[in-house]
Amino acid sequence: MNKADVIIVGAGHGGAQAAISLRQLGFEGSILMIGREQEPPYERPPLSKEYLAREKEFERLYIRPRQFWADKSIDLLLGTEVVSVDAGAQKLHLSDGNEIGYGDVIWATGGDPRRLTCPGADLAGIFGVRTREDADAIMAQLADVNHVVVIGGGYIGLEAAAVLTKLGKKVTLIEALDRVLARVAGPELSAFYEAEHRAHGVDLRTGCGVTEIVGAAGHVTGVKLADDTILPADMVIVGIGIIPSVEPLITAGAKGLNGVDVDGQCRTSLPHIYAIGDCAAHANGFADGAVIRLESVQNANDQAKIAAQTIMGNPQDFAATPWFWSNQYDLKLQTVGLSTGHDATVLRGSPADRSFSVLYLKQGRVIAIDSVNSVKDYAQGRKLVESRAIIAPDKLADTQIPLKDLVPA
Repeated sequence: MNKADVIIVGAGHGGAQAAISLRQLGFEGSILMIGREQEPPYERPPLSKEYLAREKEFERLYIRPRQFWADKSIDLLLGTEVVSVDAGAQKLHLSDGNEIGYGDVIWATGGDPRRLTCPGADLAGIFGVRTREDADAIMAQLADVNHVVVIGGGYIGLEAAAVLTKLGKKVTLIEALDRVLARVAGPELSAFYEAEHRAHGVDLRTGCGVTEIVGAAGHVTGVKLADDTILPADMVIVGIGIIPSVEPLITAGAKGLNGVDVDGQCRTSLPHIYAIGDCAAHANGFADGAVIRLESVQNANDQAKIAAQTIMGNPQDFAATPWFWSNQYDLKLQTVGLSTGHDATVLRGSPADRSFSVLYLKQGRVIAIDSVNSVKDYAQGRKLVESRAIIAPDKLADTQIPLKDLVPA
């Protein structure tokens, strides 16, 4: 193929949804999806949960059956990636040496795991959890692993720690900040998850910096902390964020400092090029208009639909409500809204019951809710977040009052 009407760069959640949406909206032109991996689009969240725990076969992770793409005349070019963009000539240059022309591009590349930079970071036995290849490599070595050190107390690190603990490994989790989930949740939720992981046997340490990965014969044997403590490690899992995969766009002249900037219709500053998902920095109404990236499947899917609508000549402003989830042990965390910038919290229910919610307020308005094993609060609290409702904290805390009864008329 020398040219495609729409080229989707990235074969993850966002890329798959963009192709599906275009066909659902009646787009009849050619669609080509380019993916770095050899696999057609698959779900990534289970990689650090059910798939790593061997509770779900990989075939069940496919977003659509393999035949679906051919049936919808969506071409897949897998095992290659875009290395440069010629926006003037509307051409993409690929890592295999080929070039392809385009009418429009939807950039849905996500990001690469941020890697350690300390001495020993290149030793064998150090893994991120971003692709099937990562998860398969971890599982292939687990039989010979006793001690695992997880670096990073965000969702990926906590989920991996939970799974590895369930698999019988001795897990130490290291977080550089003073609490886990510090960037996405309040102290109440952090304290709850720290207690849960410790109760399940995780040696969880906060406020710890890593200065070196220690090894022997080219393989990791330990992790050295800032206080010179050396933790034994047969394997190291790194979950310290991602670096957006946008270098070809930025080199081509696209604007962006943290990812690539997009407008309300997911258009970059380059003509005919859109960006969606983890790599797309956008002004978000739930962050008071701040330009942010949202790393979630929901955000990728919602932006994919906006980009498809714009290409079809029916532009709409992106205004989707952010939501997230995380499964750890028998705990289901569901979040709606963005708690960044909150100035007060309300605890609803008791963490001791392992079913509760934390509501986040800013200037009295409900801006986000974290619900642990409380699906009803999560579902009903969504409208409080969307309406930016001002509700008395004592009413929000009263579990005898359903949150739906507090939604403004």
